[in-house]
Amino acid sequence: MKSDRLNILWYCTDQQRFDTIGALGNPYVRTPVIDSLVENGVTFTHAYCQSPICTPSRASFMSGMYPSRVHNTRNGNATFPENTPLISKIIADQGYDCGMIGKFHLQSSGKRTEPRIKDDGFRYWKFSHAPRDDWPEGEHDYADWVREKGGDLTALRESPERVPPQFHQTTWATDRAIEFIDEDRGDSPWMLNINVYDPHPPFEPPKVYEDQFSPDDMPGPHFEESDVEQQAKLANADFQPRGDMDAKEAQAKYYAMIAQIDDQFGRLLDHLDKTGQRENTVIIFTSDHGETLGDHGLMFKGCRFYEGLIRVPLIFSFPGYMAGTRCDQLVELLDLSATLLDIVDAPSPVHHQGESLISIIDGSVPPDTKIRDFVRCEYFDALASHFTGGTGAFATMHRSGRYKLSVYHSIGNVGELYDLEQDPWEHNNLWDCPNHQEIKSRLILESFNTHVNLTTDVGSERIAPM
Repeated sequence: MKSDRLNILWYCTDQQRFDTIGALGNPYVRTPVIDSLVENGVTFTHAYCQSPICTPSRASFMSGMYPSRVHNTRNGNATFPENTPLISKIIADQGYDCGMIGKFHLQSSGKRTEPRIKDDGFRYWKFSHAPRDDWPEGEHDYADWVREKGGDLTALRESPERVPPQFHQTTWATDRAIEFIDEDRGDSPWMLNINVYDPHPPFEPPKVYEDQFSPDDMPGPHFEESDVEQQAKLANADFQPRGDMDAKEAQAKYYAMIAQIDDQFGRLLDHLDKTGQRENTVIIFTSDHGETLGDHGLMFKGCRFYEGLIRVPLIFSFPGYMAGTRCDQLVELLDLSATLLDIVDAPSPVHHQGESLISIIDGSVPPDTKIRDFVRCEYFDALASHFTGGTGAFATMHRSGRYKLSVYHSIGNVGELYDLEQDPWEHNNLWDCPNHQEIKSRLILESFNTHVNLTTDVGSERIAPM
């Protein structure tokens, strides 16, 4: 039975850059399904995550707060703060039947399955973190599914063909999503949060997809000789080691993984069409953070704030909304959280820090309406030394219109200042430029005031005047 209220299909990839969609200007990828979402929806082209690392970013958009405000800035964290209502719980309280498929990653439990958050709001829960088979049976839904289909995930990953589409985690996620959508829930609306692991490293697409993308055809990373000196200055700020990976080869494999995502996403949208639910479903496509992919001589992720690492896709689509609209204003993934609550007509908790995008999406205001004066991103000891070889770094990014400021607090008087109008791929660091010292000082003050105002926890509610 169709609900009178809008369903929500929220599709979140892992580590997908903003510039990986054909309709948004990348001629090297193959994304016809996501392209159709752009053509029929509202795209926010300058959406920034609140951390370049998985757990703090996801903790932020699931709580509606900056990572430091929600006290969850690290991957591998032992706990998630109690008494922090997730937006999925708030949505469930509005009468939505909520489902979660795939990676959640708000807290850790060593090598075992991630423990669930108390009162997370999800009635349907199918968990899969990294698509490996090193969890006990019954604790990793995806690995159990592969076994049930007669596959050996470890052997498949080591084979020349790698994990084929019929055994892939992205395919499993689509199967589970269709299962959830087809359940009989009367006239209750639903919200489904799908979290595939791709295109997260290691870059291991099925061979049948890898063969569609040649490294020789790839454009290569955004790199200039000035990057060598700049990365030497930042060497003590955590970053995953690149090893001997070739950037064009990595790019080809990365795009192959996205092509498979696009195919499976299309399969899911086709099912919505066949069941008559597409016309009553808000579709959201996004990612938790990006990937450097060879830019500046870096691979993977860490304590940096370059566009490829912190700018992500953010697309909303629903029949009747402003089809083909593109908003180039600055937004944050926190604004996705606020928008979801608006869609379900839920009151925004007083502690939430996002700005709803619904007025852009429904056409109430023009798409060039300013939403934020700045966007913020944080890295506070986010990756373990096991991944970086470092000792834990602290840094923040503040982008205010034309300029982006990054301050590496833990390694001395080191920072970056880029004029993104003149230098969109951030090769000319103006931090020490005499002509930009006034701008730098202004942005440092803005960033400091932002940090104090938005991330300071003032404690419990005041109940007495004295």
